[in-house]
Amino acid sequence: MEKNRLEQILDCFGKVKVAVVGDMMLDDYIIGTVDRISPEAPVPVVSVKKERFVLGGAANVVNNLATLGAKTLCFGVIGDDSDGDRLLNVFREKNIDVTGVIRVEDRPTIVKRRIIAGTQQLLRLDWEDASNIRKEIEDLLLNKIKEHIDEIDAFILSDYDKGVLTPRVAKEIIEMAQGKNIIVTVDPKPKNARNYIGATSMTPNRKEAMECLGKGKDTDILEIGKELKEKLSLTNLLLTRSEEGMSLFGNEKIENIPTYAKEVYDVTGAGDTVISVYTLAGATGMEWYEAAKLANTAAGVVVGKMGTSTVTKEEILEFYNSIYNEWN
Repeated sequence: MEKNRLEQILDCFGKVKVAVVGDMMLDDYIIGTVDRISPEAPVPVVSVKKERFVLGGAANVVNNLATLGAKTLCFGVIGDDSDGDRLLNVFREKNIDVTGVIRVEDRPTIVKRRIIAGTQQLLRLDWEDASNIRKEIEDLLLNKIKEHIDEIDAFILSDYDKGVLTPRVAKEIIEMAQGKNIIVTVDPKPKNARNYIGATSMTPNRKEAMECLGKGKDTDILEIGKELKEKLSLTNLLLTRSEEGMSLFGNEKIENIPTYAKEVYDVTGAGDTVISVYTLAGATGMEWYEAAKLANTAAGVVVGKMGTSTVTKEEILEFYNSIYNEWN
């Protein structure tokens, strides 16, 4: 892809409206140093230097889209608590539409707190209720989506298996989207894969794809990709393969994309970046193979950053151009 064409596509991101449905959460990083072992128990004592909250889970997908200039709607369920206030405040600061976020009193806003010494994660603490949302909350969520359906160019279903994307919610969103010819991409949890039959595309990694089909490690990964696409009646499937890059399974062929990364520092949230860029590019009318290459570029940038991160259009453009000749 020529530089001018890529710039035009990236500029079109601002014209696309994407709805993200899924498990919104906060990632909390407590960062410090370790110089001694506690006298109370054989555990390291972390001297805290700083703490930062960032958007995680489906909220990180929303953050990726907003960073790339897309018009974004988010639909999810969070607690009526201080962490929920914090999450919504971050959204509002980024001018993200939060009318689709439902607050409830009987489940907490999901928070994942990581204790880090230097670059080593020592411990993670999770606050969550992963049970499926109640039927009345499903009704409210689906009604909110129906109210906005004519504004939406693409859906991203970001499934962290925390109870928002129930079988009913997933199925009805896909049915609504099919009726309006709207793109639906899915970042799945393997146990829920069959909830997404009829979606446009899915972006599992190698491990997730094998688990979706109950296959062992010795099964050919390309056969897994083909079978998964067919069983779920997907238009295409983008399979991420770590250091081996990505494979796009279309109607007639498999197209492999080599991986490129400046430096692999932290893969946290890379899948959120992939599905965000991939969906945005597809929604602009870009061919899915080119969209996959663009998503691969974005992933190569974001894994060089610490923690849950996003990527800018400028970073994508710079990195894509630096490896364009190698792809050709």
